[in-house]
Amino acid sequence: MRNASPWWRRALWYVLFGFPLAVWLPVEPRLLGPIGPGRMQEWLGPLPVGALHGIGRGQARILVEYGVHCVGLLAALPPATVQRLLGARAGRLAADRARGIDPRPVIPRALPASAAVRCHFPRHTLDGAEVRAALLGLVVRLGVQLRCGEQAARGLTLTLRFAGDATWEKTRRLTAPSAHDDDLRLLAYQLMDAAALQRGRLTRLVLRADDLVDSGRVAQQISFDTGREARLLAEHVSDRIRAKYGARVIGPADALRRRAS
Repeated sequence: MRNASPWWRRALWYVLFGFPLAVWLPVEPRLLGPIGPGRMQEWLGPLPVGALHGIGRGQARILVEYGVHCVGLLAALPPATVQRLLGARAGRLAADRARGIDPRPVIPRALPASAAVRCHFPRHTLDGAEVRAALLGLVVRLGVQLRCGEQAARGLTLTLRFAGDATWEKTRRLTAPSAHDDDLRLLAYQLMDAAALQRGRLTRLVLRADDLVDSGRVAQQISFDTGREARLLAEHVSDRIRAKYGARVIGPADALRRRAS
């Protein structure tokens, strides 16, 4: 449904500001996404005024009543006019933000110190192929989580919970910070072997990445191991497939087989 304004309001607008009041269709806010240099107004312009940060429902209602349906029209108004409609301080902030002006400093949030994934077994499970497949699935999930967050782990902690609520936990450090499945899998298997399970009945696995760092600060080691390079390339392709089709569409055969069973 079109947001129409009375003819007299459109005529008054033209007389006051020198351009016709457009009739706009509702636009879904696109609140996330990269914005190239010089494209701020192109991105902000079609947004409804209510999607602009700092504009409340009451303020948006006032603006719409005067025919200002989108951020582009708000940016075209003289700041003094916006201040008359919304008040001095609120009008000044709205006019600036409609033009992409926000002097507040950007304060980056600290990276989380750890990230964890867990798996619950529906029944008491002995150490074996099923547990190893579950651990592999956790490794893949943890690696994807770290790479999506552009982080790398310096260590891993494996926690095993047994029937009767007894627990076992062990931590080991990686030789270098990493978020690659290859490195995480090797260390996770070493932790599982260190548990030296005999007939322990497991109910839950928790794999935690410790001491996280920004992956952009991790040095890339030059490798002549063609097998590892091929696995890293396959990992990159798998991440792109997950990003497009979902996290459950691709993964190691053992982990997918367990999920399907």
